[in-house]
Amino acid sequence: MNKAVLDASALLAVLNRESGAEKLTAELLSDSACSTVNLAEVHGKLVSRGLASDDAWRDTLSPIAEPVAFSVEHARIAGNLIPQTRPLGLSLGDRACLALGIDLGVPVYTADKSWKKLKLPLTIHIIR
Repeated sequence: MNKAVLDASALLAVLNRESGAEKLTAELLSDSACSTVNLAEVHGKLVSRGLASDDAWRDTLSPIAEPVAFSVEHARIAGNLIPQTRPLGLSLGDRACLALGIDLGVPVYTADKSWKKLKLPLTIHIIR
């Protein structure tokens, strides 16, 4: 059972040892999930910085316990979130993370402070 879902910004904070990453403890990461949409975002960032594809993919997966495929249900939930998230400028990747958290019933972790304004049926932790 997953205890948390990480969005791309939280995963990048861990990989880059950025501020806030210390809140994502080894114990929390050992029970964390991440949407494949967010994994694609992180992988793309690492490749665009010059990492070889295989190295970037290995690094992308290294902090999390479980990659979770973006499902039909996640697509429905993410689509339903547009009215609440559009005014804050949240992306499809952001909504994919939120949808996974809602589906699993676990908190989500992000570095995006604008998520504080969301009123959703899940706990959102801002890491910095």
